[in-house]
Amino acid sequence: MTTQAVLYQAPQAVSFQRYVRQVAIGLAAVVLLAWTVFPFFWILLTSLKSPGDILSVPPTFVFTPTLDNYAALVMGEQRGQYSSTRPDFPLFFVNSLIISVGAVALSVLAGIPAAYALARFTFPAKEGLAFLLMSFRFVPFIAFVIPLYLLFQKFGLYNTHAGLILAYQLITLPFTIWMLRSFFQEIPLETQEAAMIDGCSWLGVLTRVILPLSMPGIAVTVILGFMFCWNAFNYPLMLAGRQTFPVTVGAIQFISYEQVLWGQMAAATIVAALPQLMLSLMVQKYIVRGLTMGAVK
Repeated sequence: MTTQAVLYQAPQAVSFQRYVRQVAIGLAAVVLLAWTVFPFFWILLTSLKSPGDILSVPPTFVFTPTLDNYAALVMGEQRGQYSSTRPDFPLFFVNSLIISVGAVALSVLAGIPAAYALARFTFPAKEGLAFLLMSFRFVPFIAFVIPLYLLFQKFGLYNTHAGLILAYQLITLPFTIWMLRSFFQEIPLETQEAAMIDGCSWLGVLTRVILPLSMPGIAVTVILGFMFCWNAFNYPLMLAGRQTFPVTVGAIQFISYEQVLWGQMAAATIVAALPQLMLSLMVQKYIVRGLTMGAVK
């Protein structure tokens, strides 16, 4: 075989190998997507099934859809001639909104100045303090919930929205401080120095320069913090009562000693996921910008 023939075939072999690799990556992506999406798809199907279709063996994919499970979330469900389920899910949904929005707002208000101080100021044990704040995310919740339960009982915070908002700071505040600190550090120091030359105090620099430039990062922090609060289960399970249960704890109320209302539980899961999905779509451009801040310099 001549050298010319070898040089002619080599690009074809490289091209074939590249094609095979791309096909393999594409198939792996499809399998991973199906593995991830199928549980949500099955929950959606379950929420549209009647009790007979839900319990059918083998499982059925062809059925007559019904919205009875969604209606039962709002109006309750008649179980017998004299008994019916209570429509508590709207209360749980409102509780989740109040607690999640309140917890994120409080953590952002407290986290912005703390993150700015850790990013721009120099003081003793700064890195140690930053690590101490982050370490709260590593500690198991059971280490906090028993002292919190005793304190909440003593100060009247048990089964209150304010108590849960304060408890959720163990979830959101360390995360908020560390996220915002990294975003603040990505802003050039020369920008801050120029603003201070123009007469801005550190508060003026923060409000007029740092915050506007960090809006994508703040948006990402708010969205992720909201999701953490919305999906929290352990703290409200131990520190809330039926009047303040969020949707995560409220969904298990469909499990009773008589039966498990799979259809209503699936419908509650779909409804509970909608706020996170809608909020993510509304600020999608900020999420993309925030997650890529500092990736390319």
